[in-house]
Amino acid sequence: MEYITVSAKTLDDAITEALVQLGVTSDQLDYEVIEKGSAGFLGIGMKQAVIKARRKETEPEEKIIEEIVEPEKKEIEKKPENKHEGSKKASKNKKKPEKQNAAAEKPVEKPAEPKKEVELAKVEDQTIEACEKFIADVMNAMGMEDVKITSSVDEEGALAINMDGAHMGILIGKRGQTLDSLQYLTNRVANKMQDGYVRVKLDTEDYRRRRKETLENLARNIAGKVKRTRRAVVLEPMNPYERRIIHSALQSDPAVSTHSEGEEPYRRVVVTLVRK
Repeated sequence: MEYITVSAKTLDDAITEALVQLGVTSDQLDYEVIEKGSAGFLGIGMKQAVIKARRKETEPEEKIIEEIVEPEKKEIEKKPENKHEGSKKASKNKKKPEKQNAAAEKPVEKPAEPKKEVELAKVEDQTIEACEKFIADVMNAMGMEDVKITSSVDEEGALAINMDGAHMGILIGKRGQTLDSLQYLTNRVANKMQDGYVRVKLDTEDYRRRRKETLENLARNIAGKVKRTRRAVVLEPMNPYERRIIHSALQSDPAVSTHSEGEEPYRRVVVTLVRK
């Protein structure tokens, strides 16, 4: 397969865009870095990251795809070779009604009920101050003293904290892992300051919105692939927030369904075809 050229603001964004365009997961991507990109100084002299990417040829596609078996295909029972054999099997079945009844009466496992949304507490001023101070201390420890921190309470009642400064790609990390870790720690700080549950959302350079759009595009591309191949696709491991984006993006598509498999932090979304 020939390489495609992809450019984006950061190297991680370029890789994600290549995954979307090729409709593959990260373990199936073969890419070369042409330009790592540069944030420049205060936005001046910024260079986009450029990569050449293609689907790996050495690894078979079956590693990320599960074949969906037609429900109509059932094992065909063998016919008895003669009447005596048939009558013997019938008599054996009559002698063991208890086992059949037990199997028939075996309770069917019910799907788990969806978890109720936790009610958020009103964010207090002391909580906001503590969170901002914690983030500022972390920035200073990282040598990023000039980061501007602004806080607000969003429409959901969560504490939204935005950080603005130079070289914020370092703070975001690979696929937002560094930003997610800092968000987790800030949540811990917030919930030690007051009663009730406080949710903290950390963002910088509009990363959350851009990542959401990328995942939604990926979800639609994977759904199209599932419809074409009629096979399930297992995505790469994602955190709960990103898995919810995939589920939400495809919940209105009647041709596919989604569910999650595995244990954290390797839990994955599986997209399957709906059989009519």
